[in-house]
Amino acid sequence: MLTISQCPTCGSNKIKKVRRKWTGKFHGQTYSVPRLEFHECPACGEKVYDREAMRKIEAHSPALVKARAS
Repeated sequence: MLTISQCPTCGSNKIKKVRRKWTGKFHGQTYSVPRLEFHECPACGEKVYDREAMRKIEAHSPALVKARAS
């Protein structure tokens, strides 16, 4: 897991690792990833994802699910 102590966007040191349901949209279609672990800054809302989080997002993404099915 990636360790971050400062927000890359606003510089806040209040960025925290969280684990919760993440929701995204692709062409108007909403999809979610349960219990996704990522860093989030309470000051500016920036979210930072490590490779494992990105793999989970990609595994649930309608864009990539359709591409793999073809």
